[in-house]
Amino acid sequence: MKKHTLALGLMAALGFSTTALAASAAQNIHVYKSPTCGCCTDWVKHLEENGFEVEVTETNNLNPIKAKAGLTPALASCHTAFIGDYVIEGHVPASDIQRLIAEAPKATGLSVPGMPMGSPGMDMGNRQDHYKVIMFNDAGQTRVFSQYN
Repeated sequence: MKKHTLALGLMAALGFSTTALAASAAQNIHVYKSPTCGCCTDWVKHLEENGFEVEVTETNNLNPIKAKAGLTPALASCHTAFIGDYVIEGHVPASDIQRLIAEAPKATGLSVPGMPMGSPGMDMGNRQDHYKVIMFNDAGQTRVFSQYN
């Protein structure tokens, strides 16, 4: 009986550790950006302030990365990131990335097309443009994931 209880306790502890490690790994994000883009650097800071571990690769040629990620010109912005199996394009708020990871929908990723003022990294005083966070898949389908005024 004690061996059985010990085995169950060990399994529970290992299961918890694996879950905790998986949750921790989900917070690692790899960002590809131009070395001279200040708004991209500010977006990286936004992610770090919201608990993400960020790896940055600076490049002057983002087009092959965007093409490989399946991004269309309509979804494009100034930087591209990867977290788990998802693509994050542009100034997506950290809360939306966290929601994407938590809900784990069947999607390719999220995008904030263009560079709307007031989105994370695009702070311009009190100016807040209306913008949408778009979820997309590899078939080219899109839907609004969230929106901000």
